[in-house]
Amino acid sequence: MTHVAQRKTALSKTACFSVHADADPNLLSRLLEPFAKRGLILSRVHADMEADNRLTVDIQIAGMDLDLAGRIGAGLRQVIGVETVLVSEKARA
Repeated sequence: MTHVAQRKTALSKTACFSVHADADPNLLSRLLEPFAKRGLILSRVHADMEADNRLTVDIQIAGMDLDLAGRIGAGLRQVIGVETVLVSEKARA
């Protein structure tokens, strides 16, 4: 596979993070920090407050390889108040 073909394949994938945590005023900034430290621009961020004072945050970033996504996911699991972090990958159409 050529370098150009490998780059197109990498860009066609999107890393997805689904975070479930206790609601806290500083939570979003703490969740976005690992991406900002790496100079990454997110494709999508969506947060929902649940009735039981819990927050669900979905983050997507195009072109991220699954290895780096796994390392960032492990870091997100260390954030105070975070209960669950799911990391997955989807192909862009």
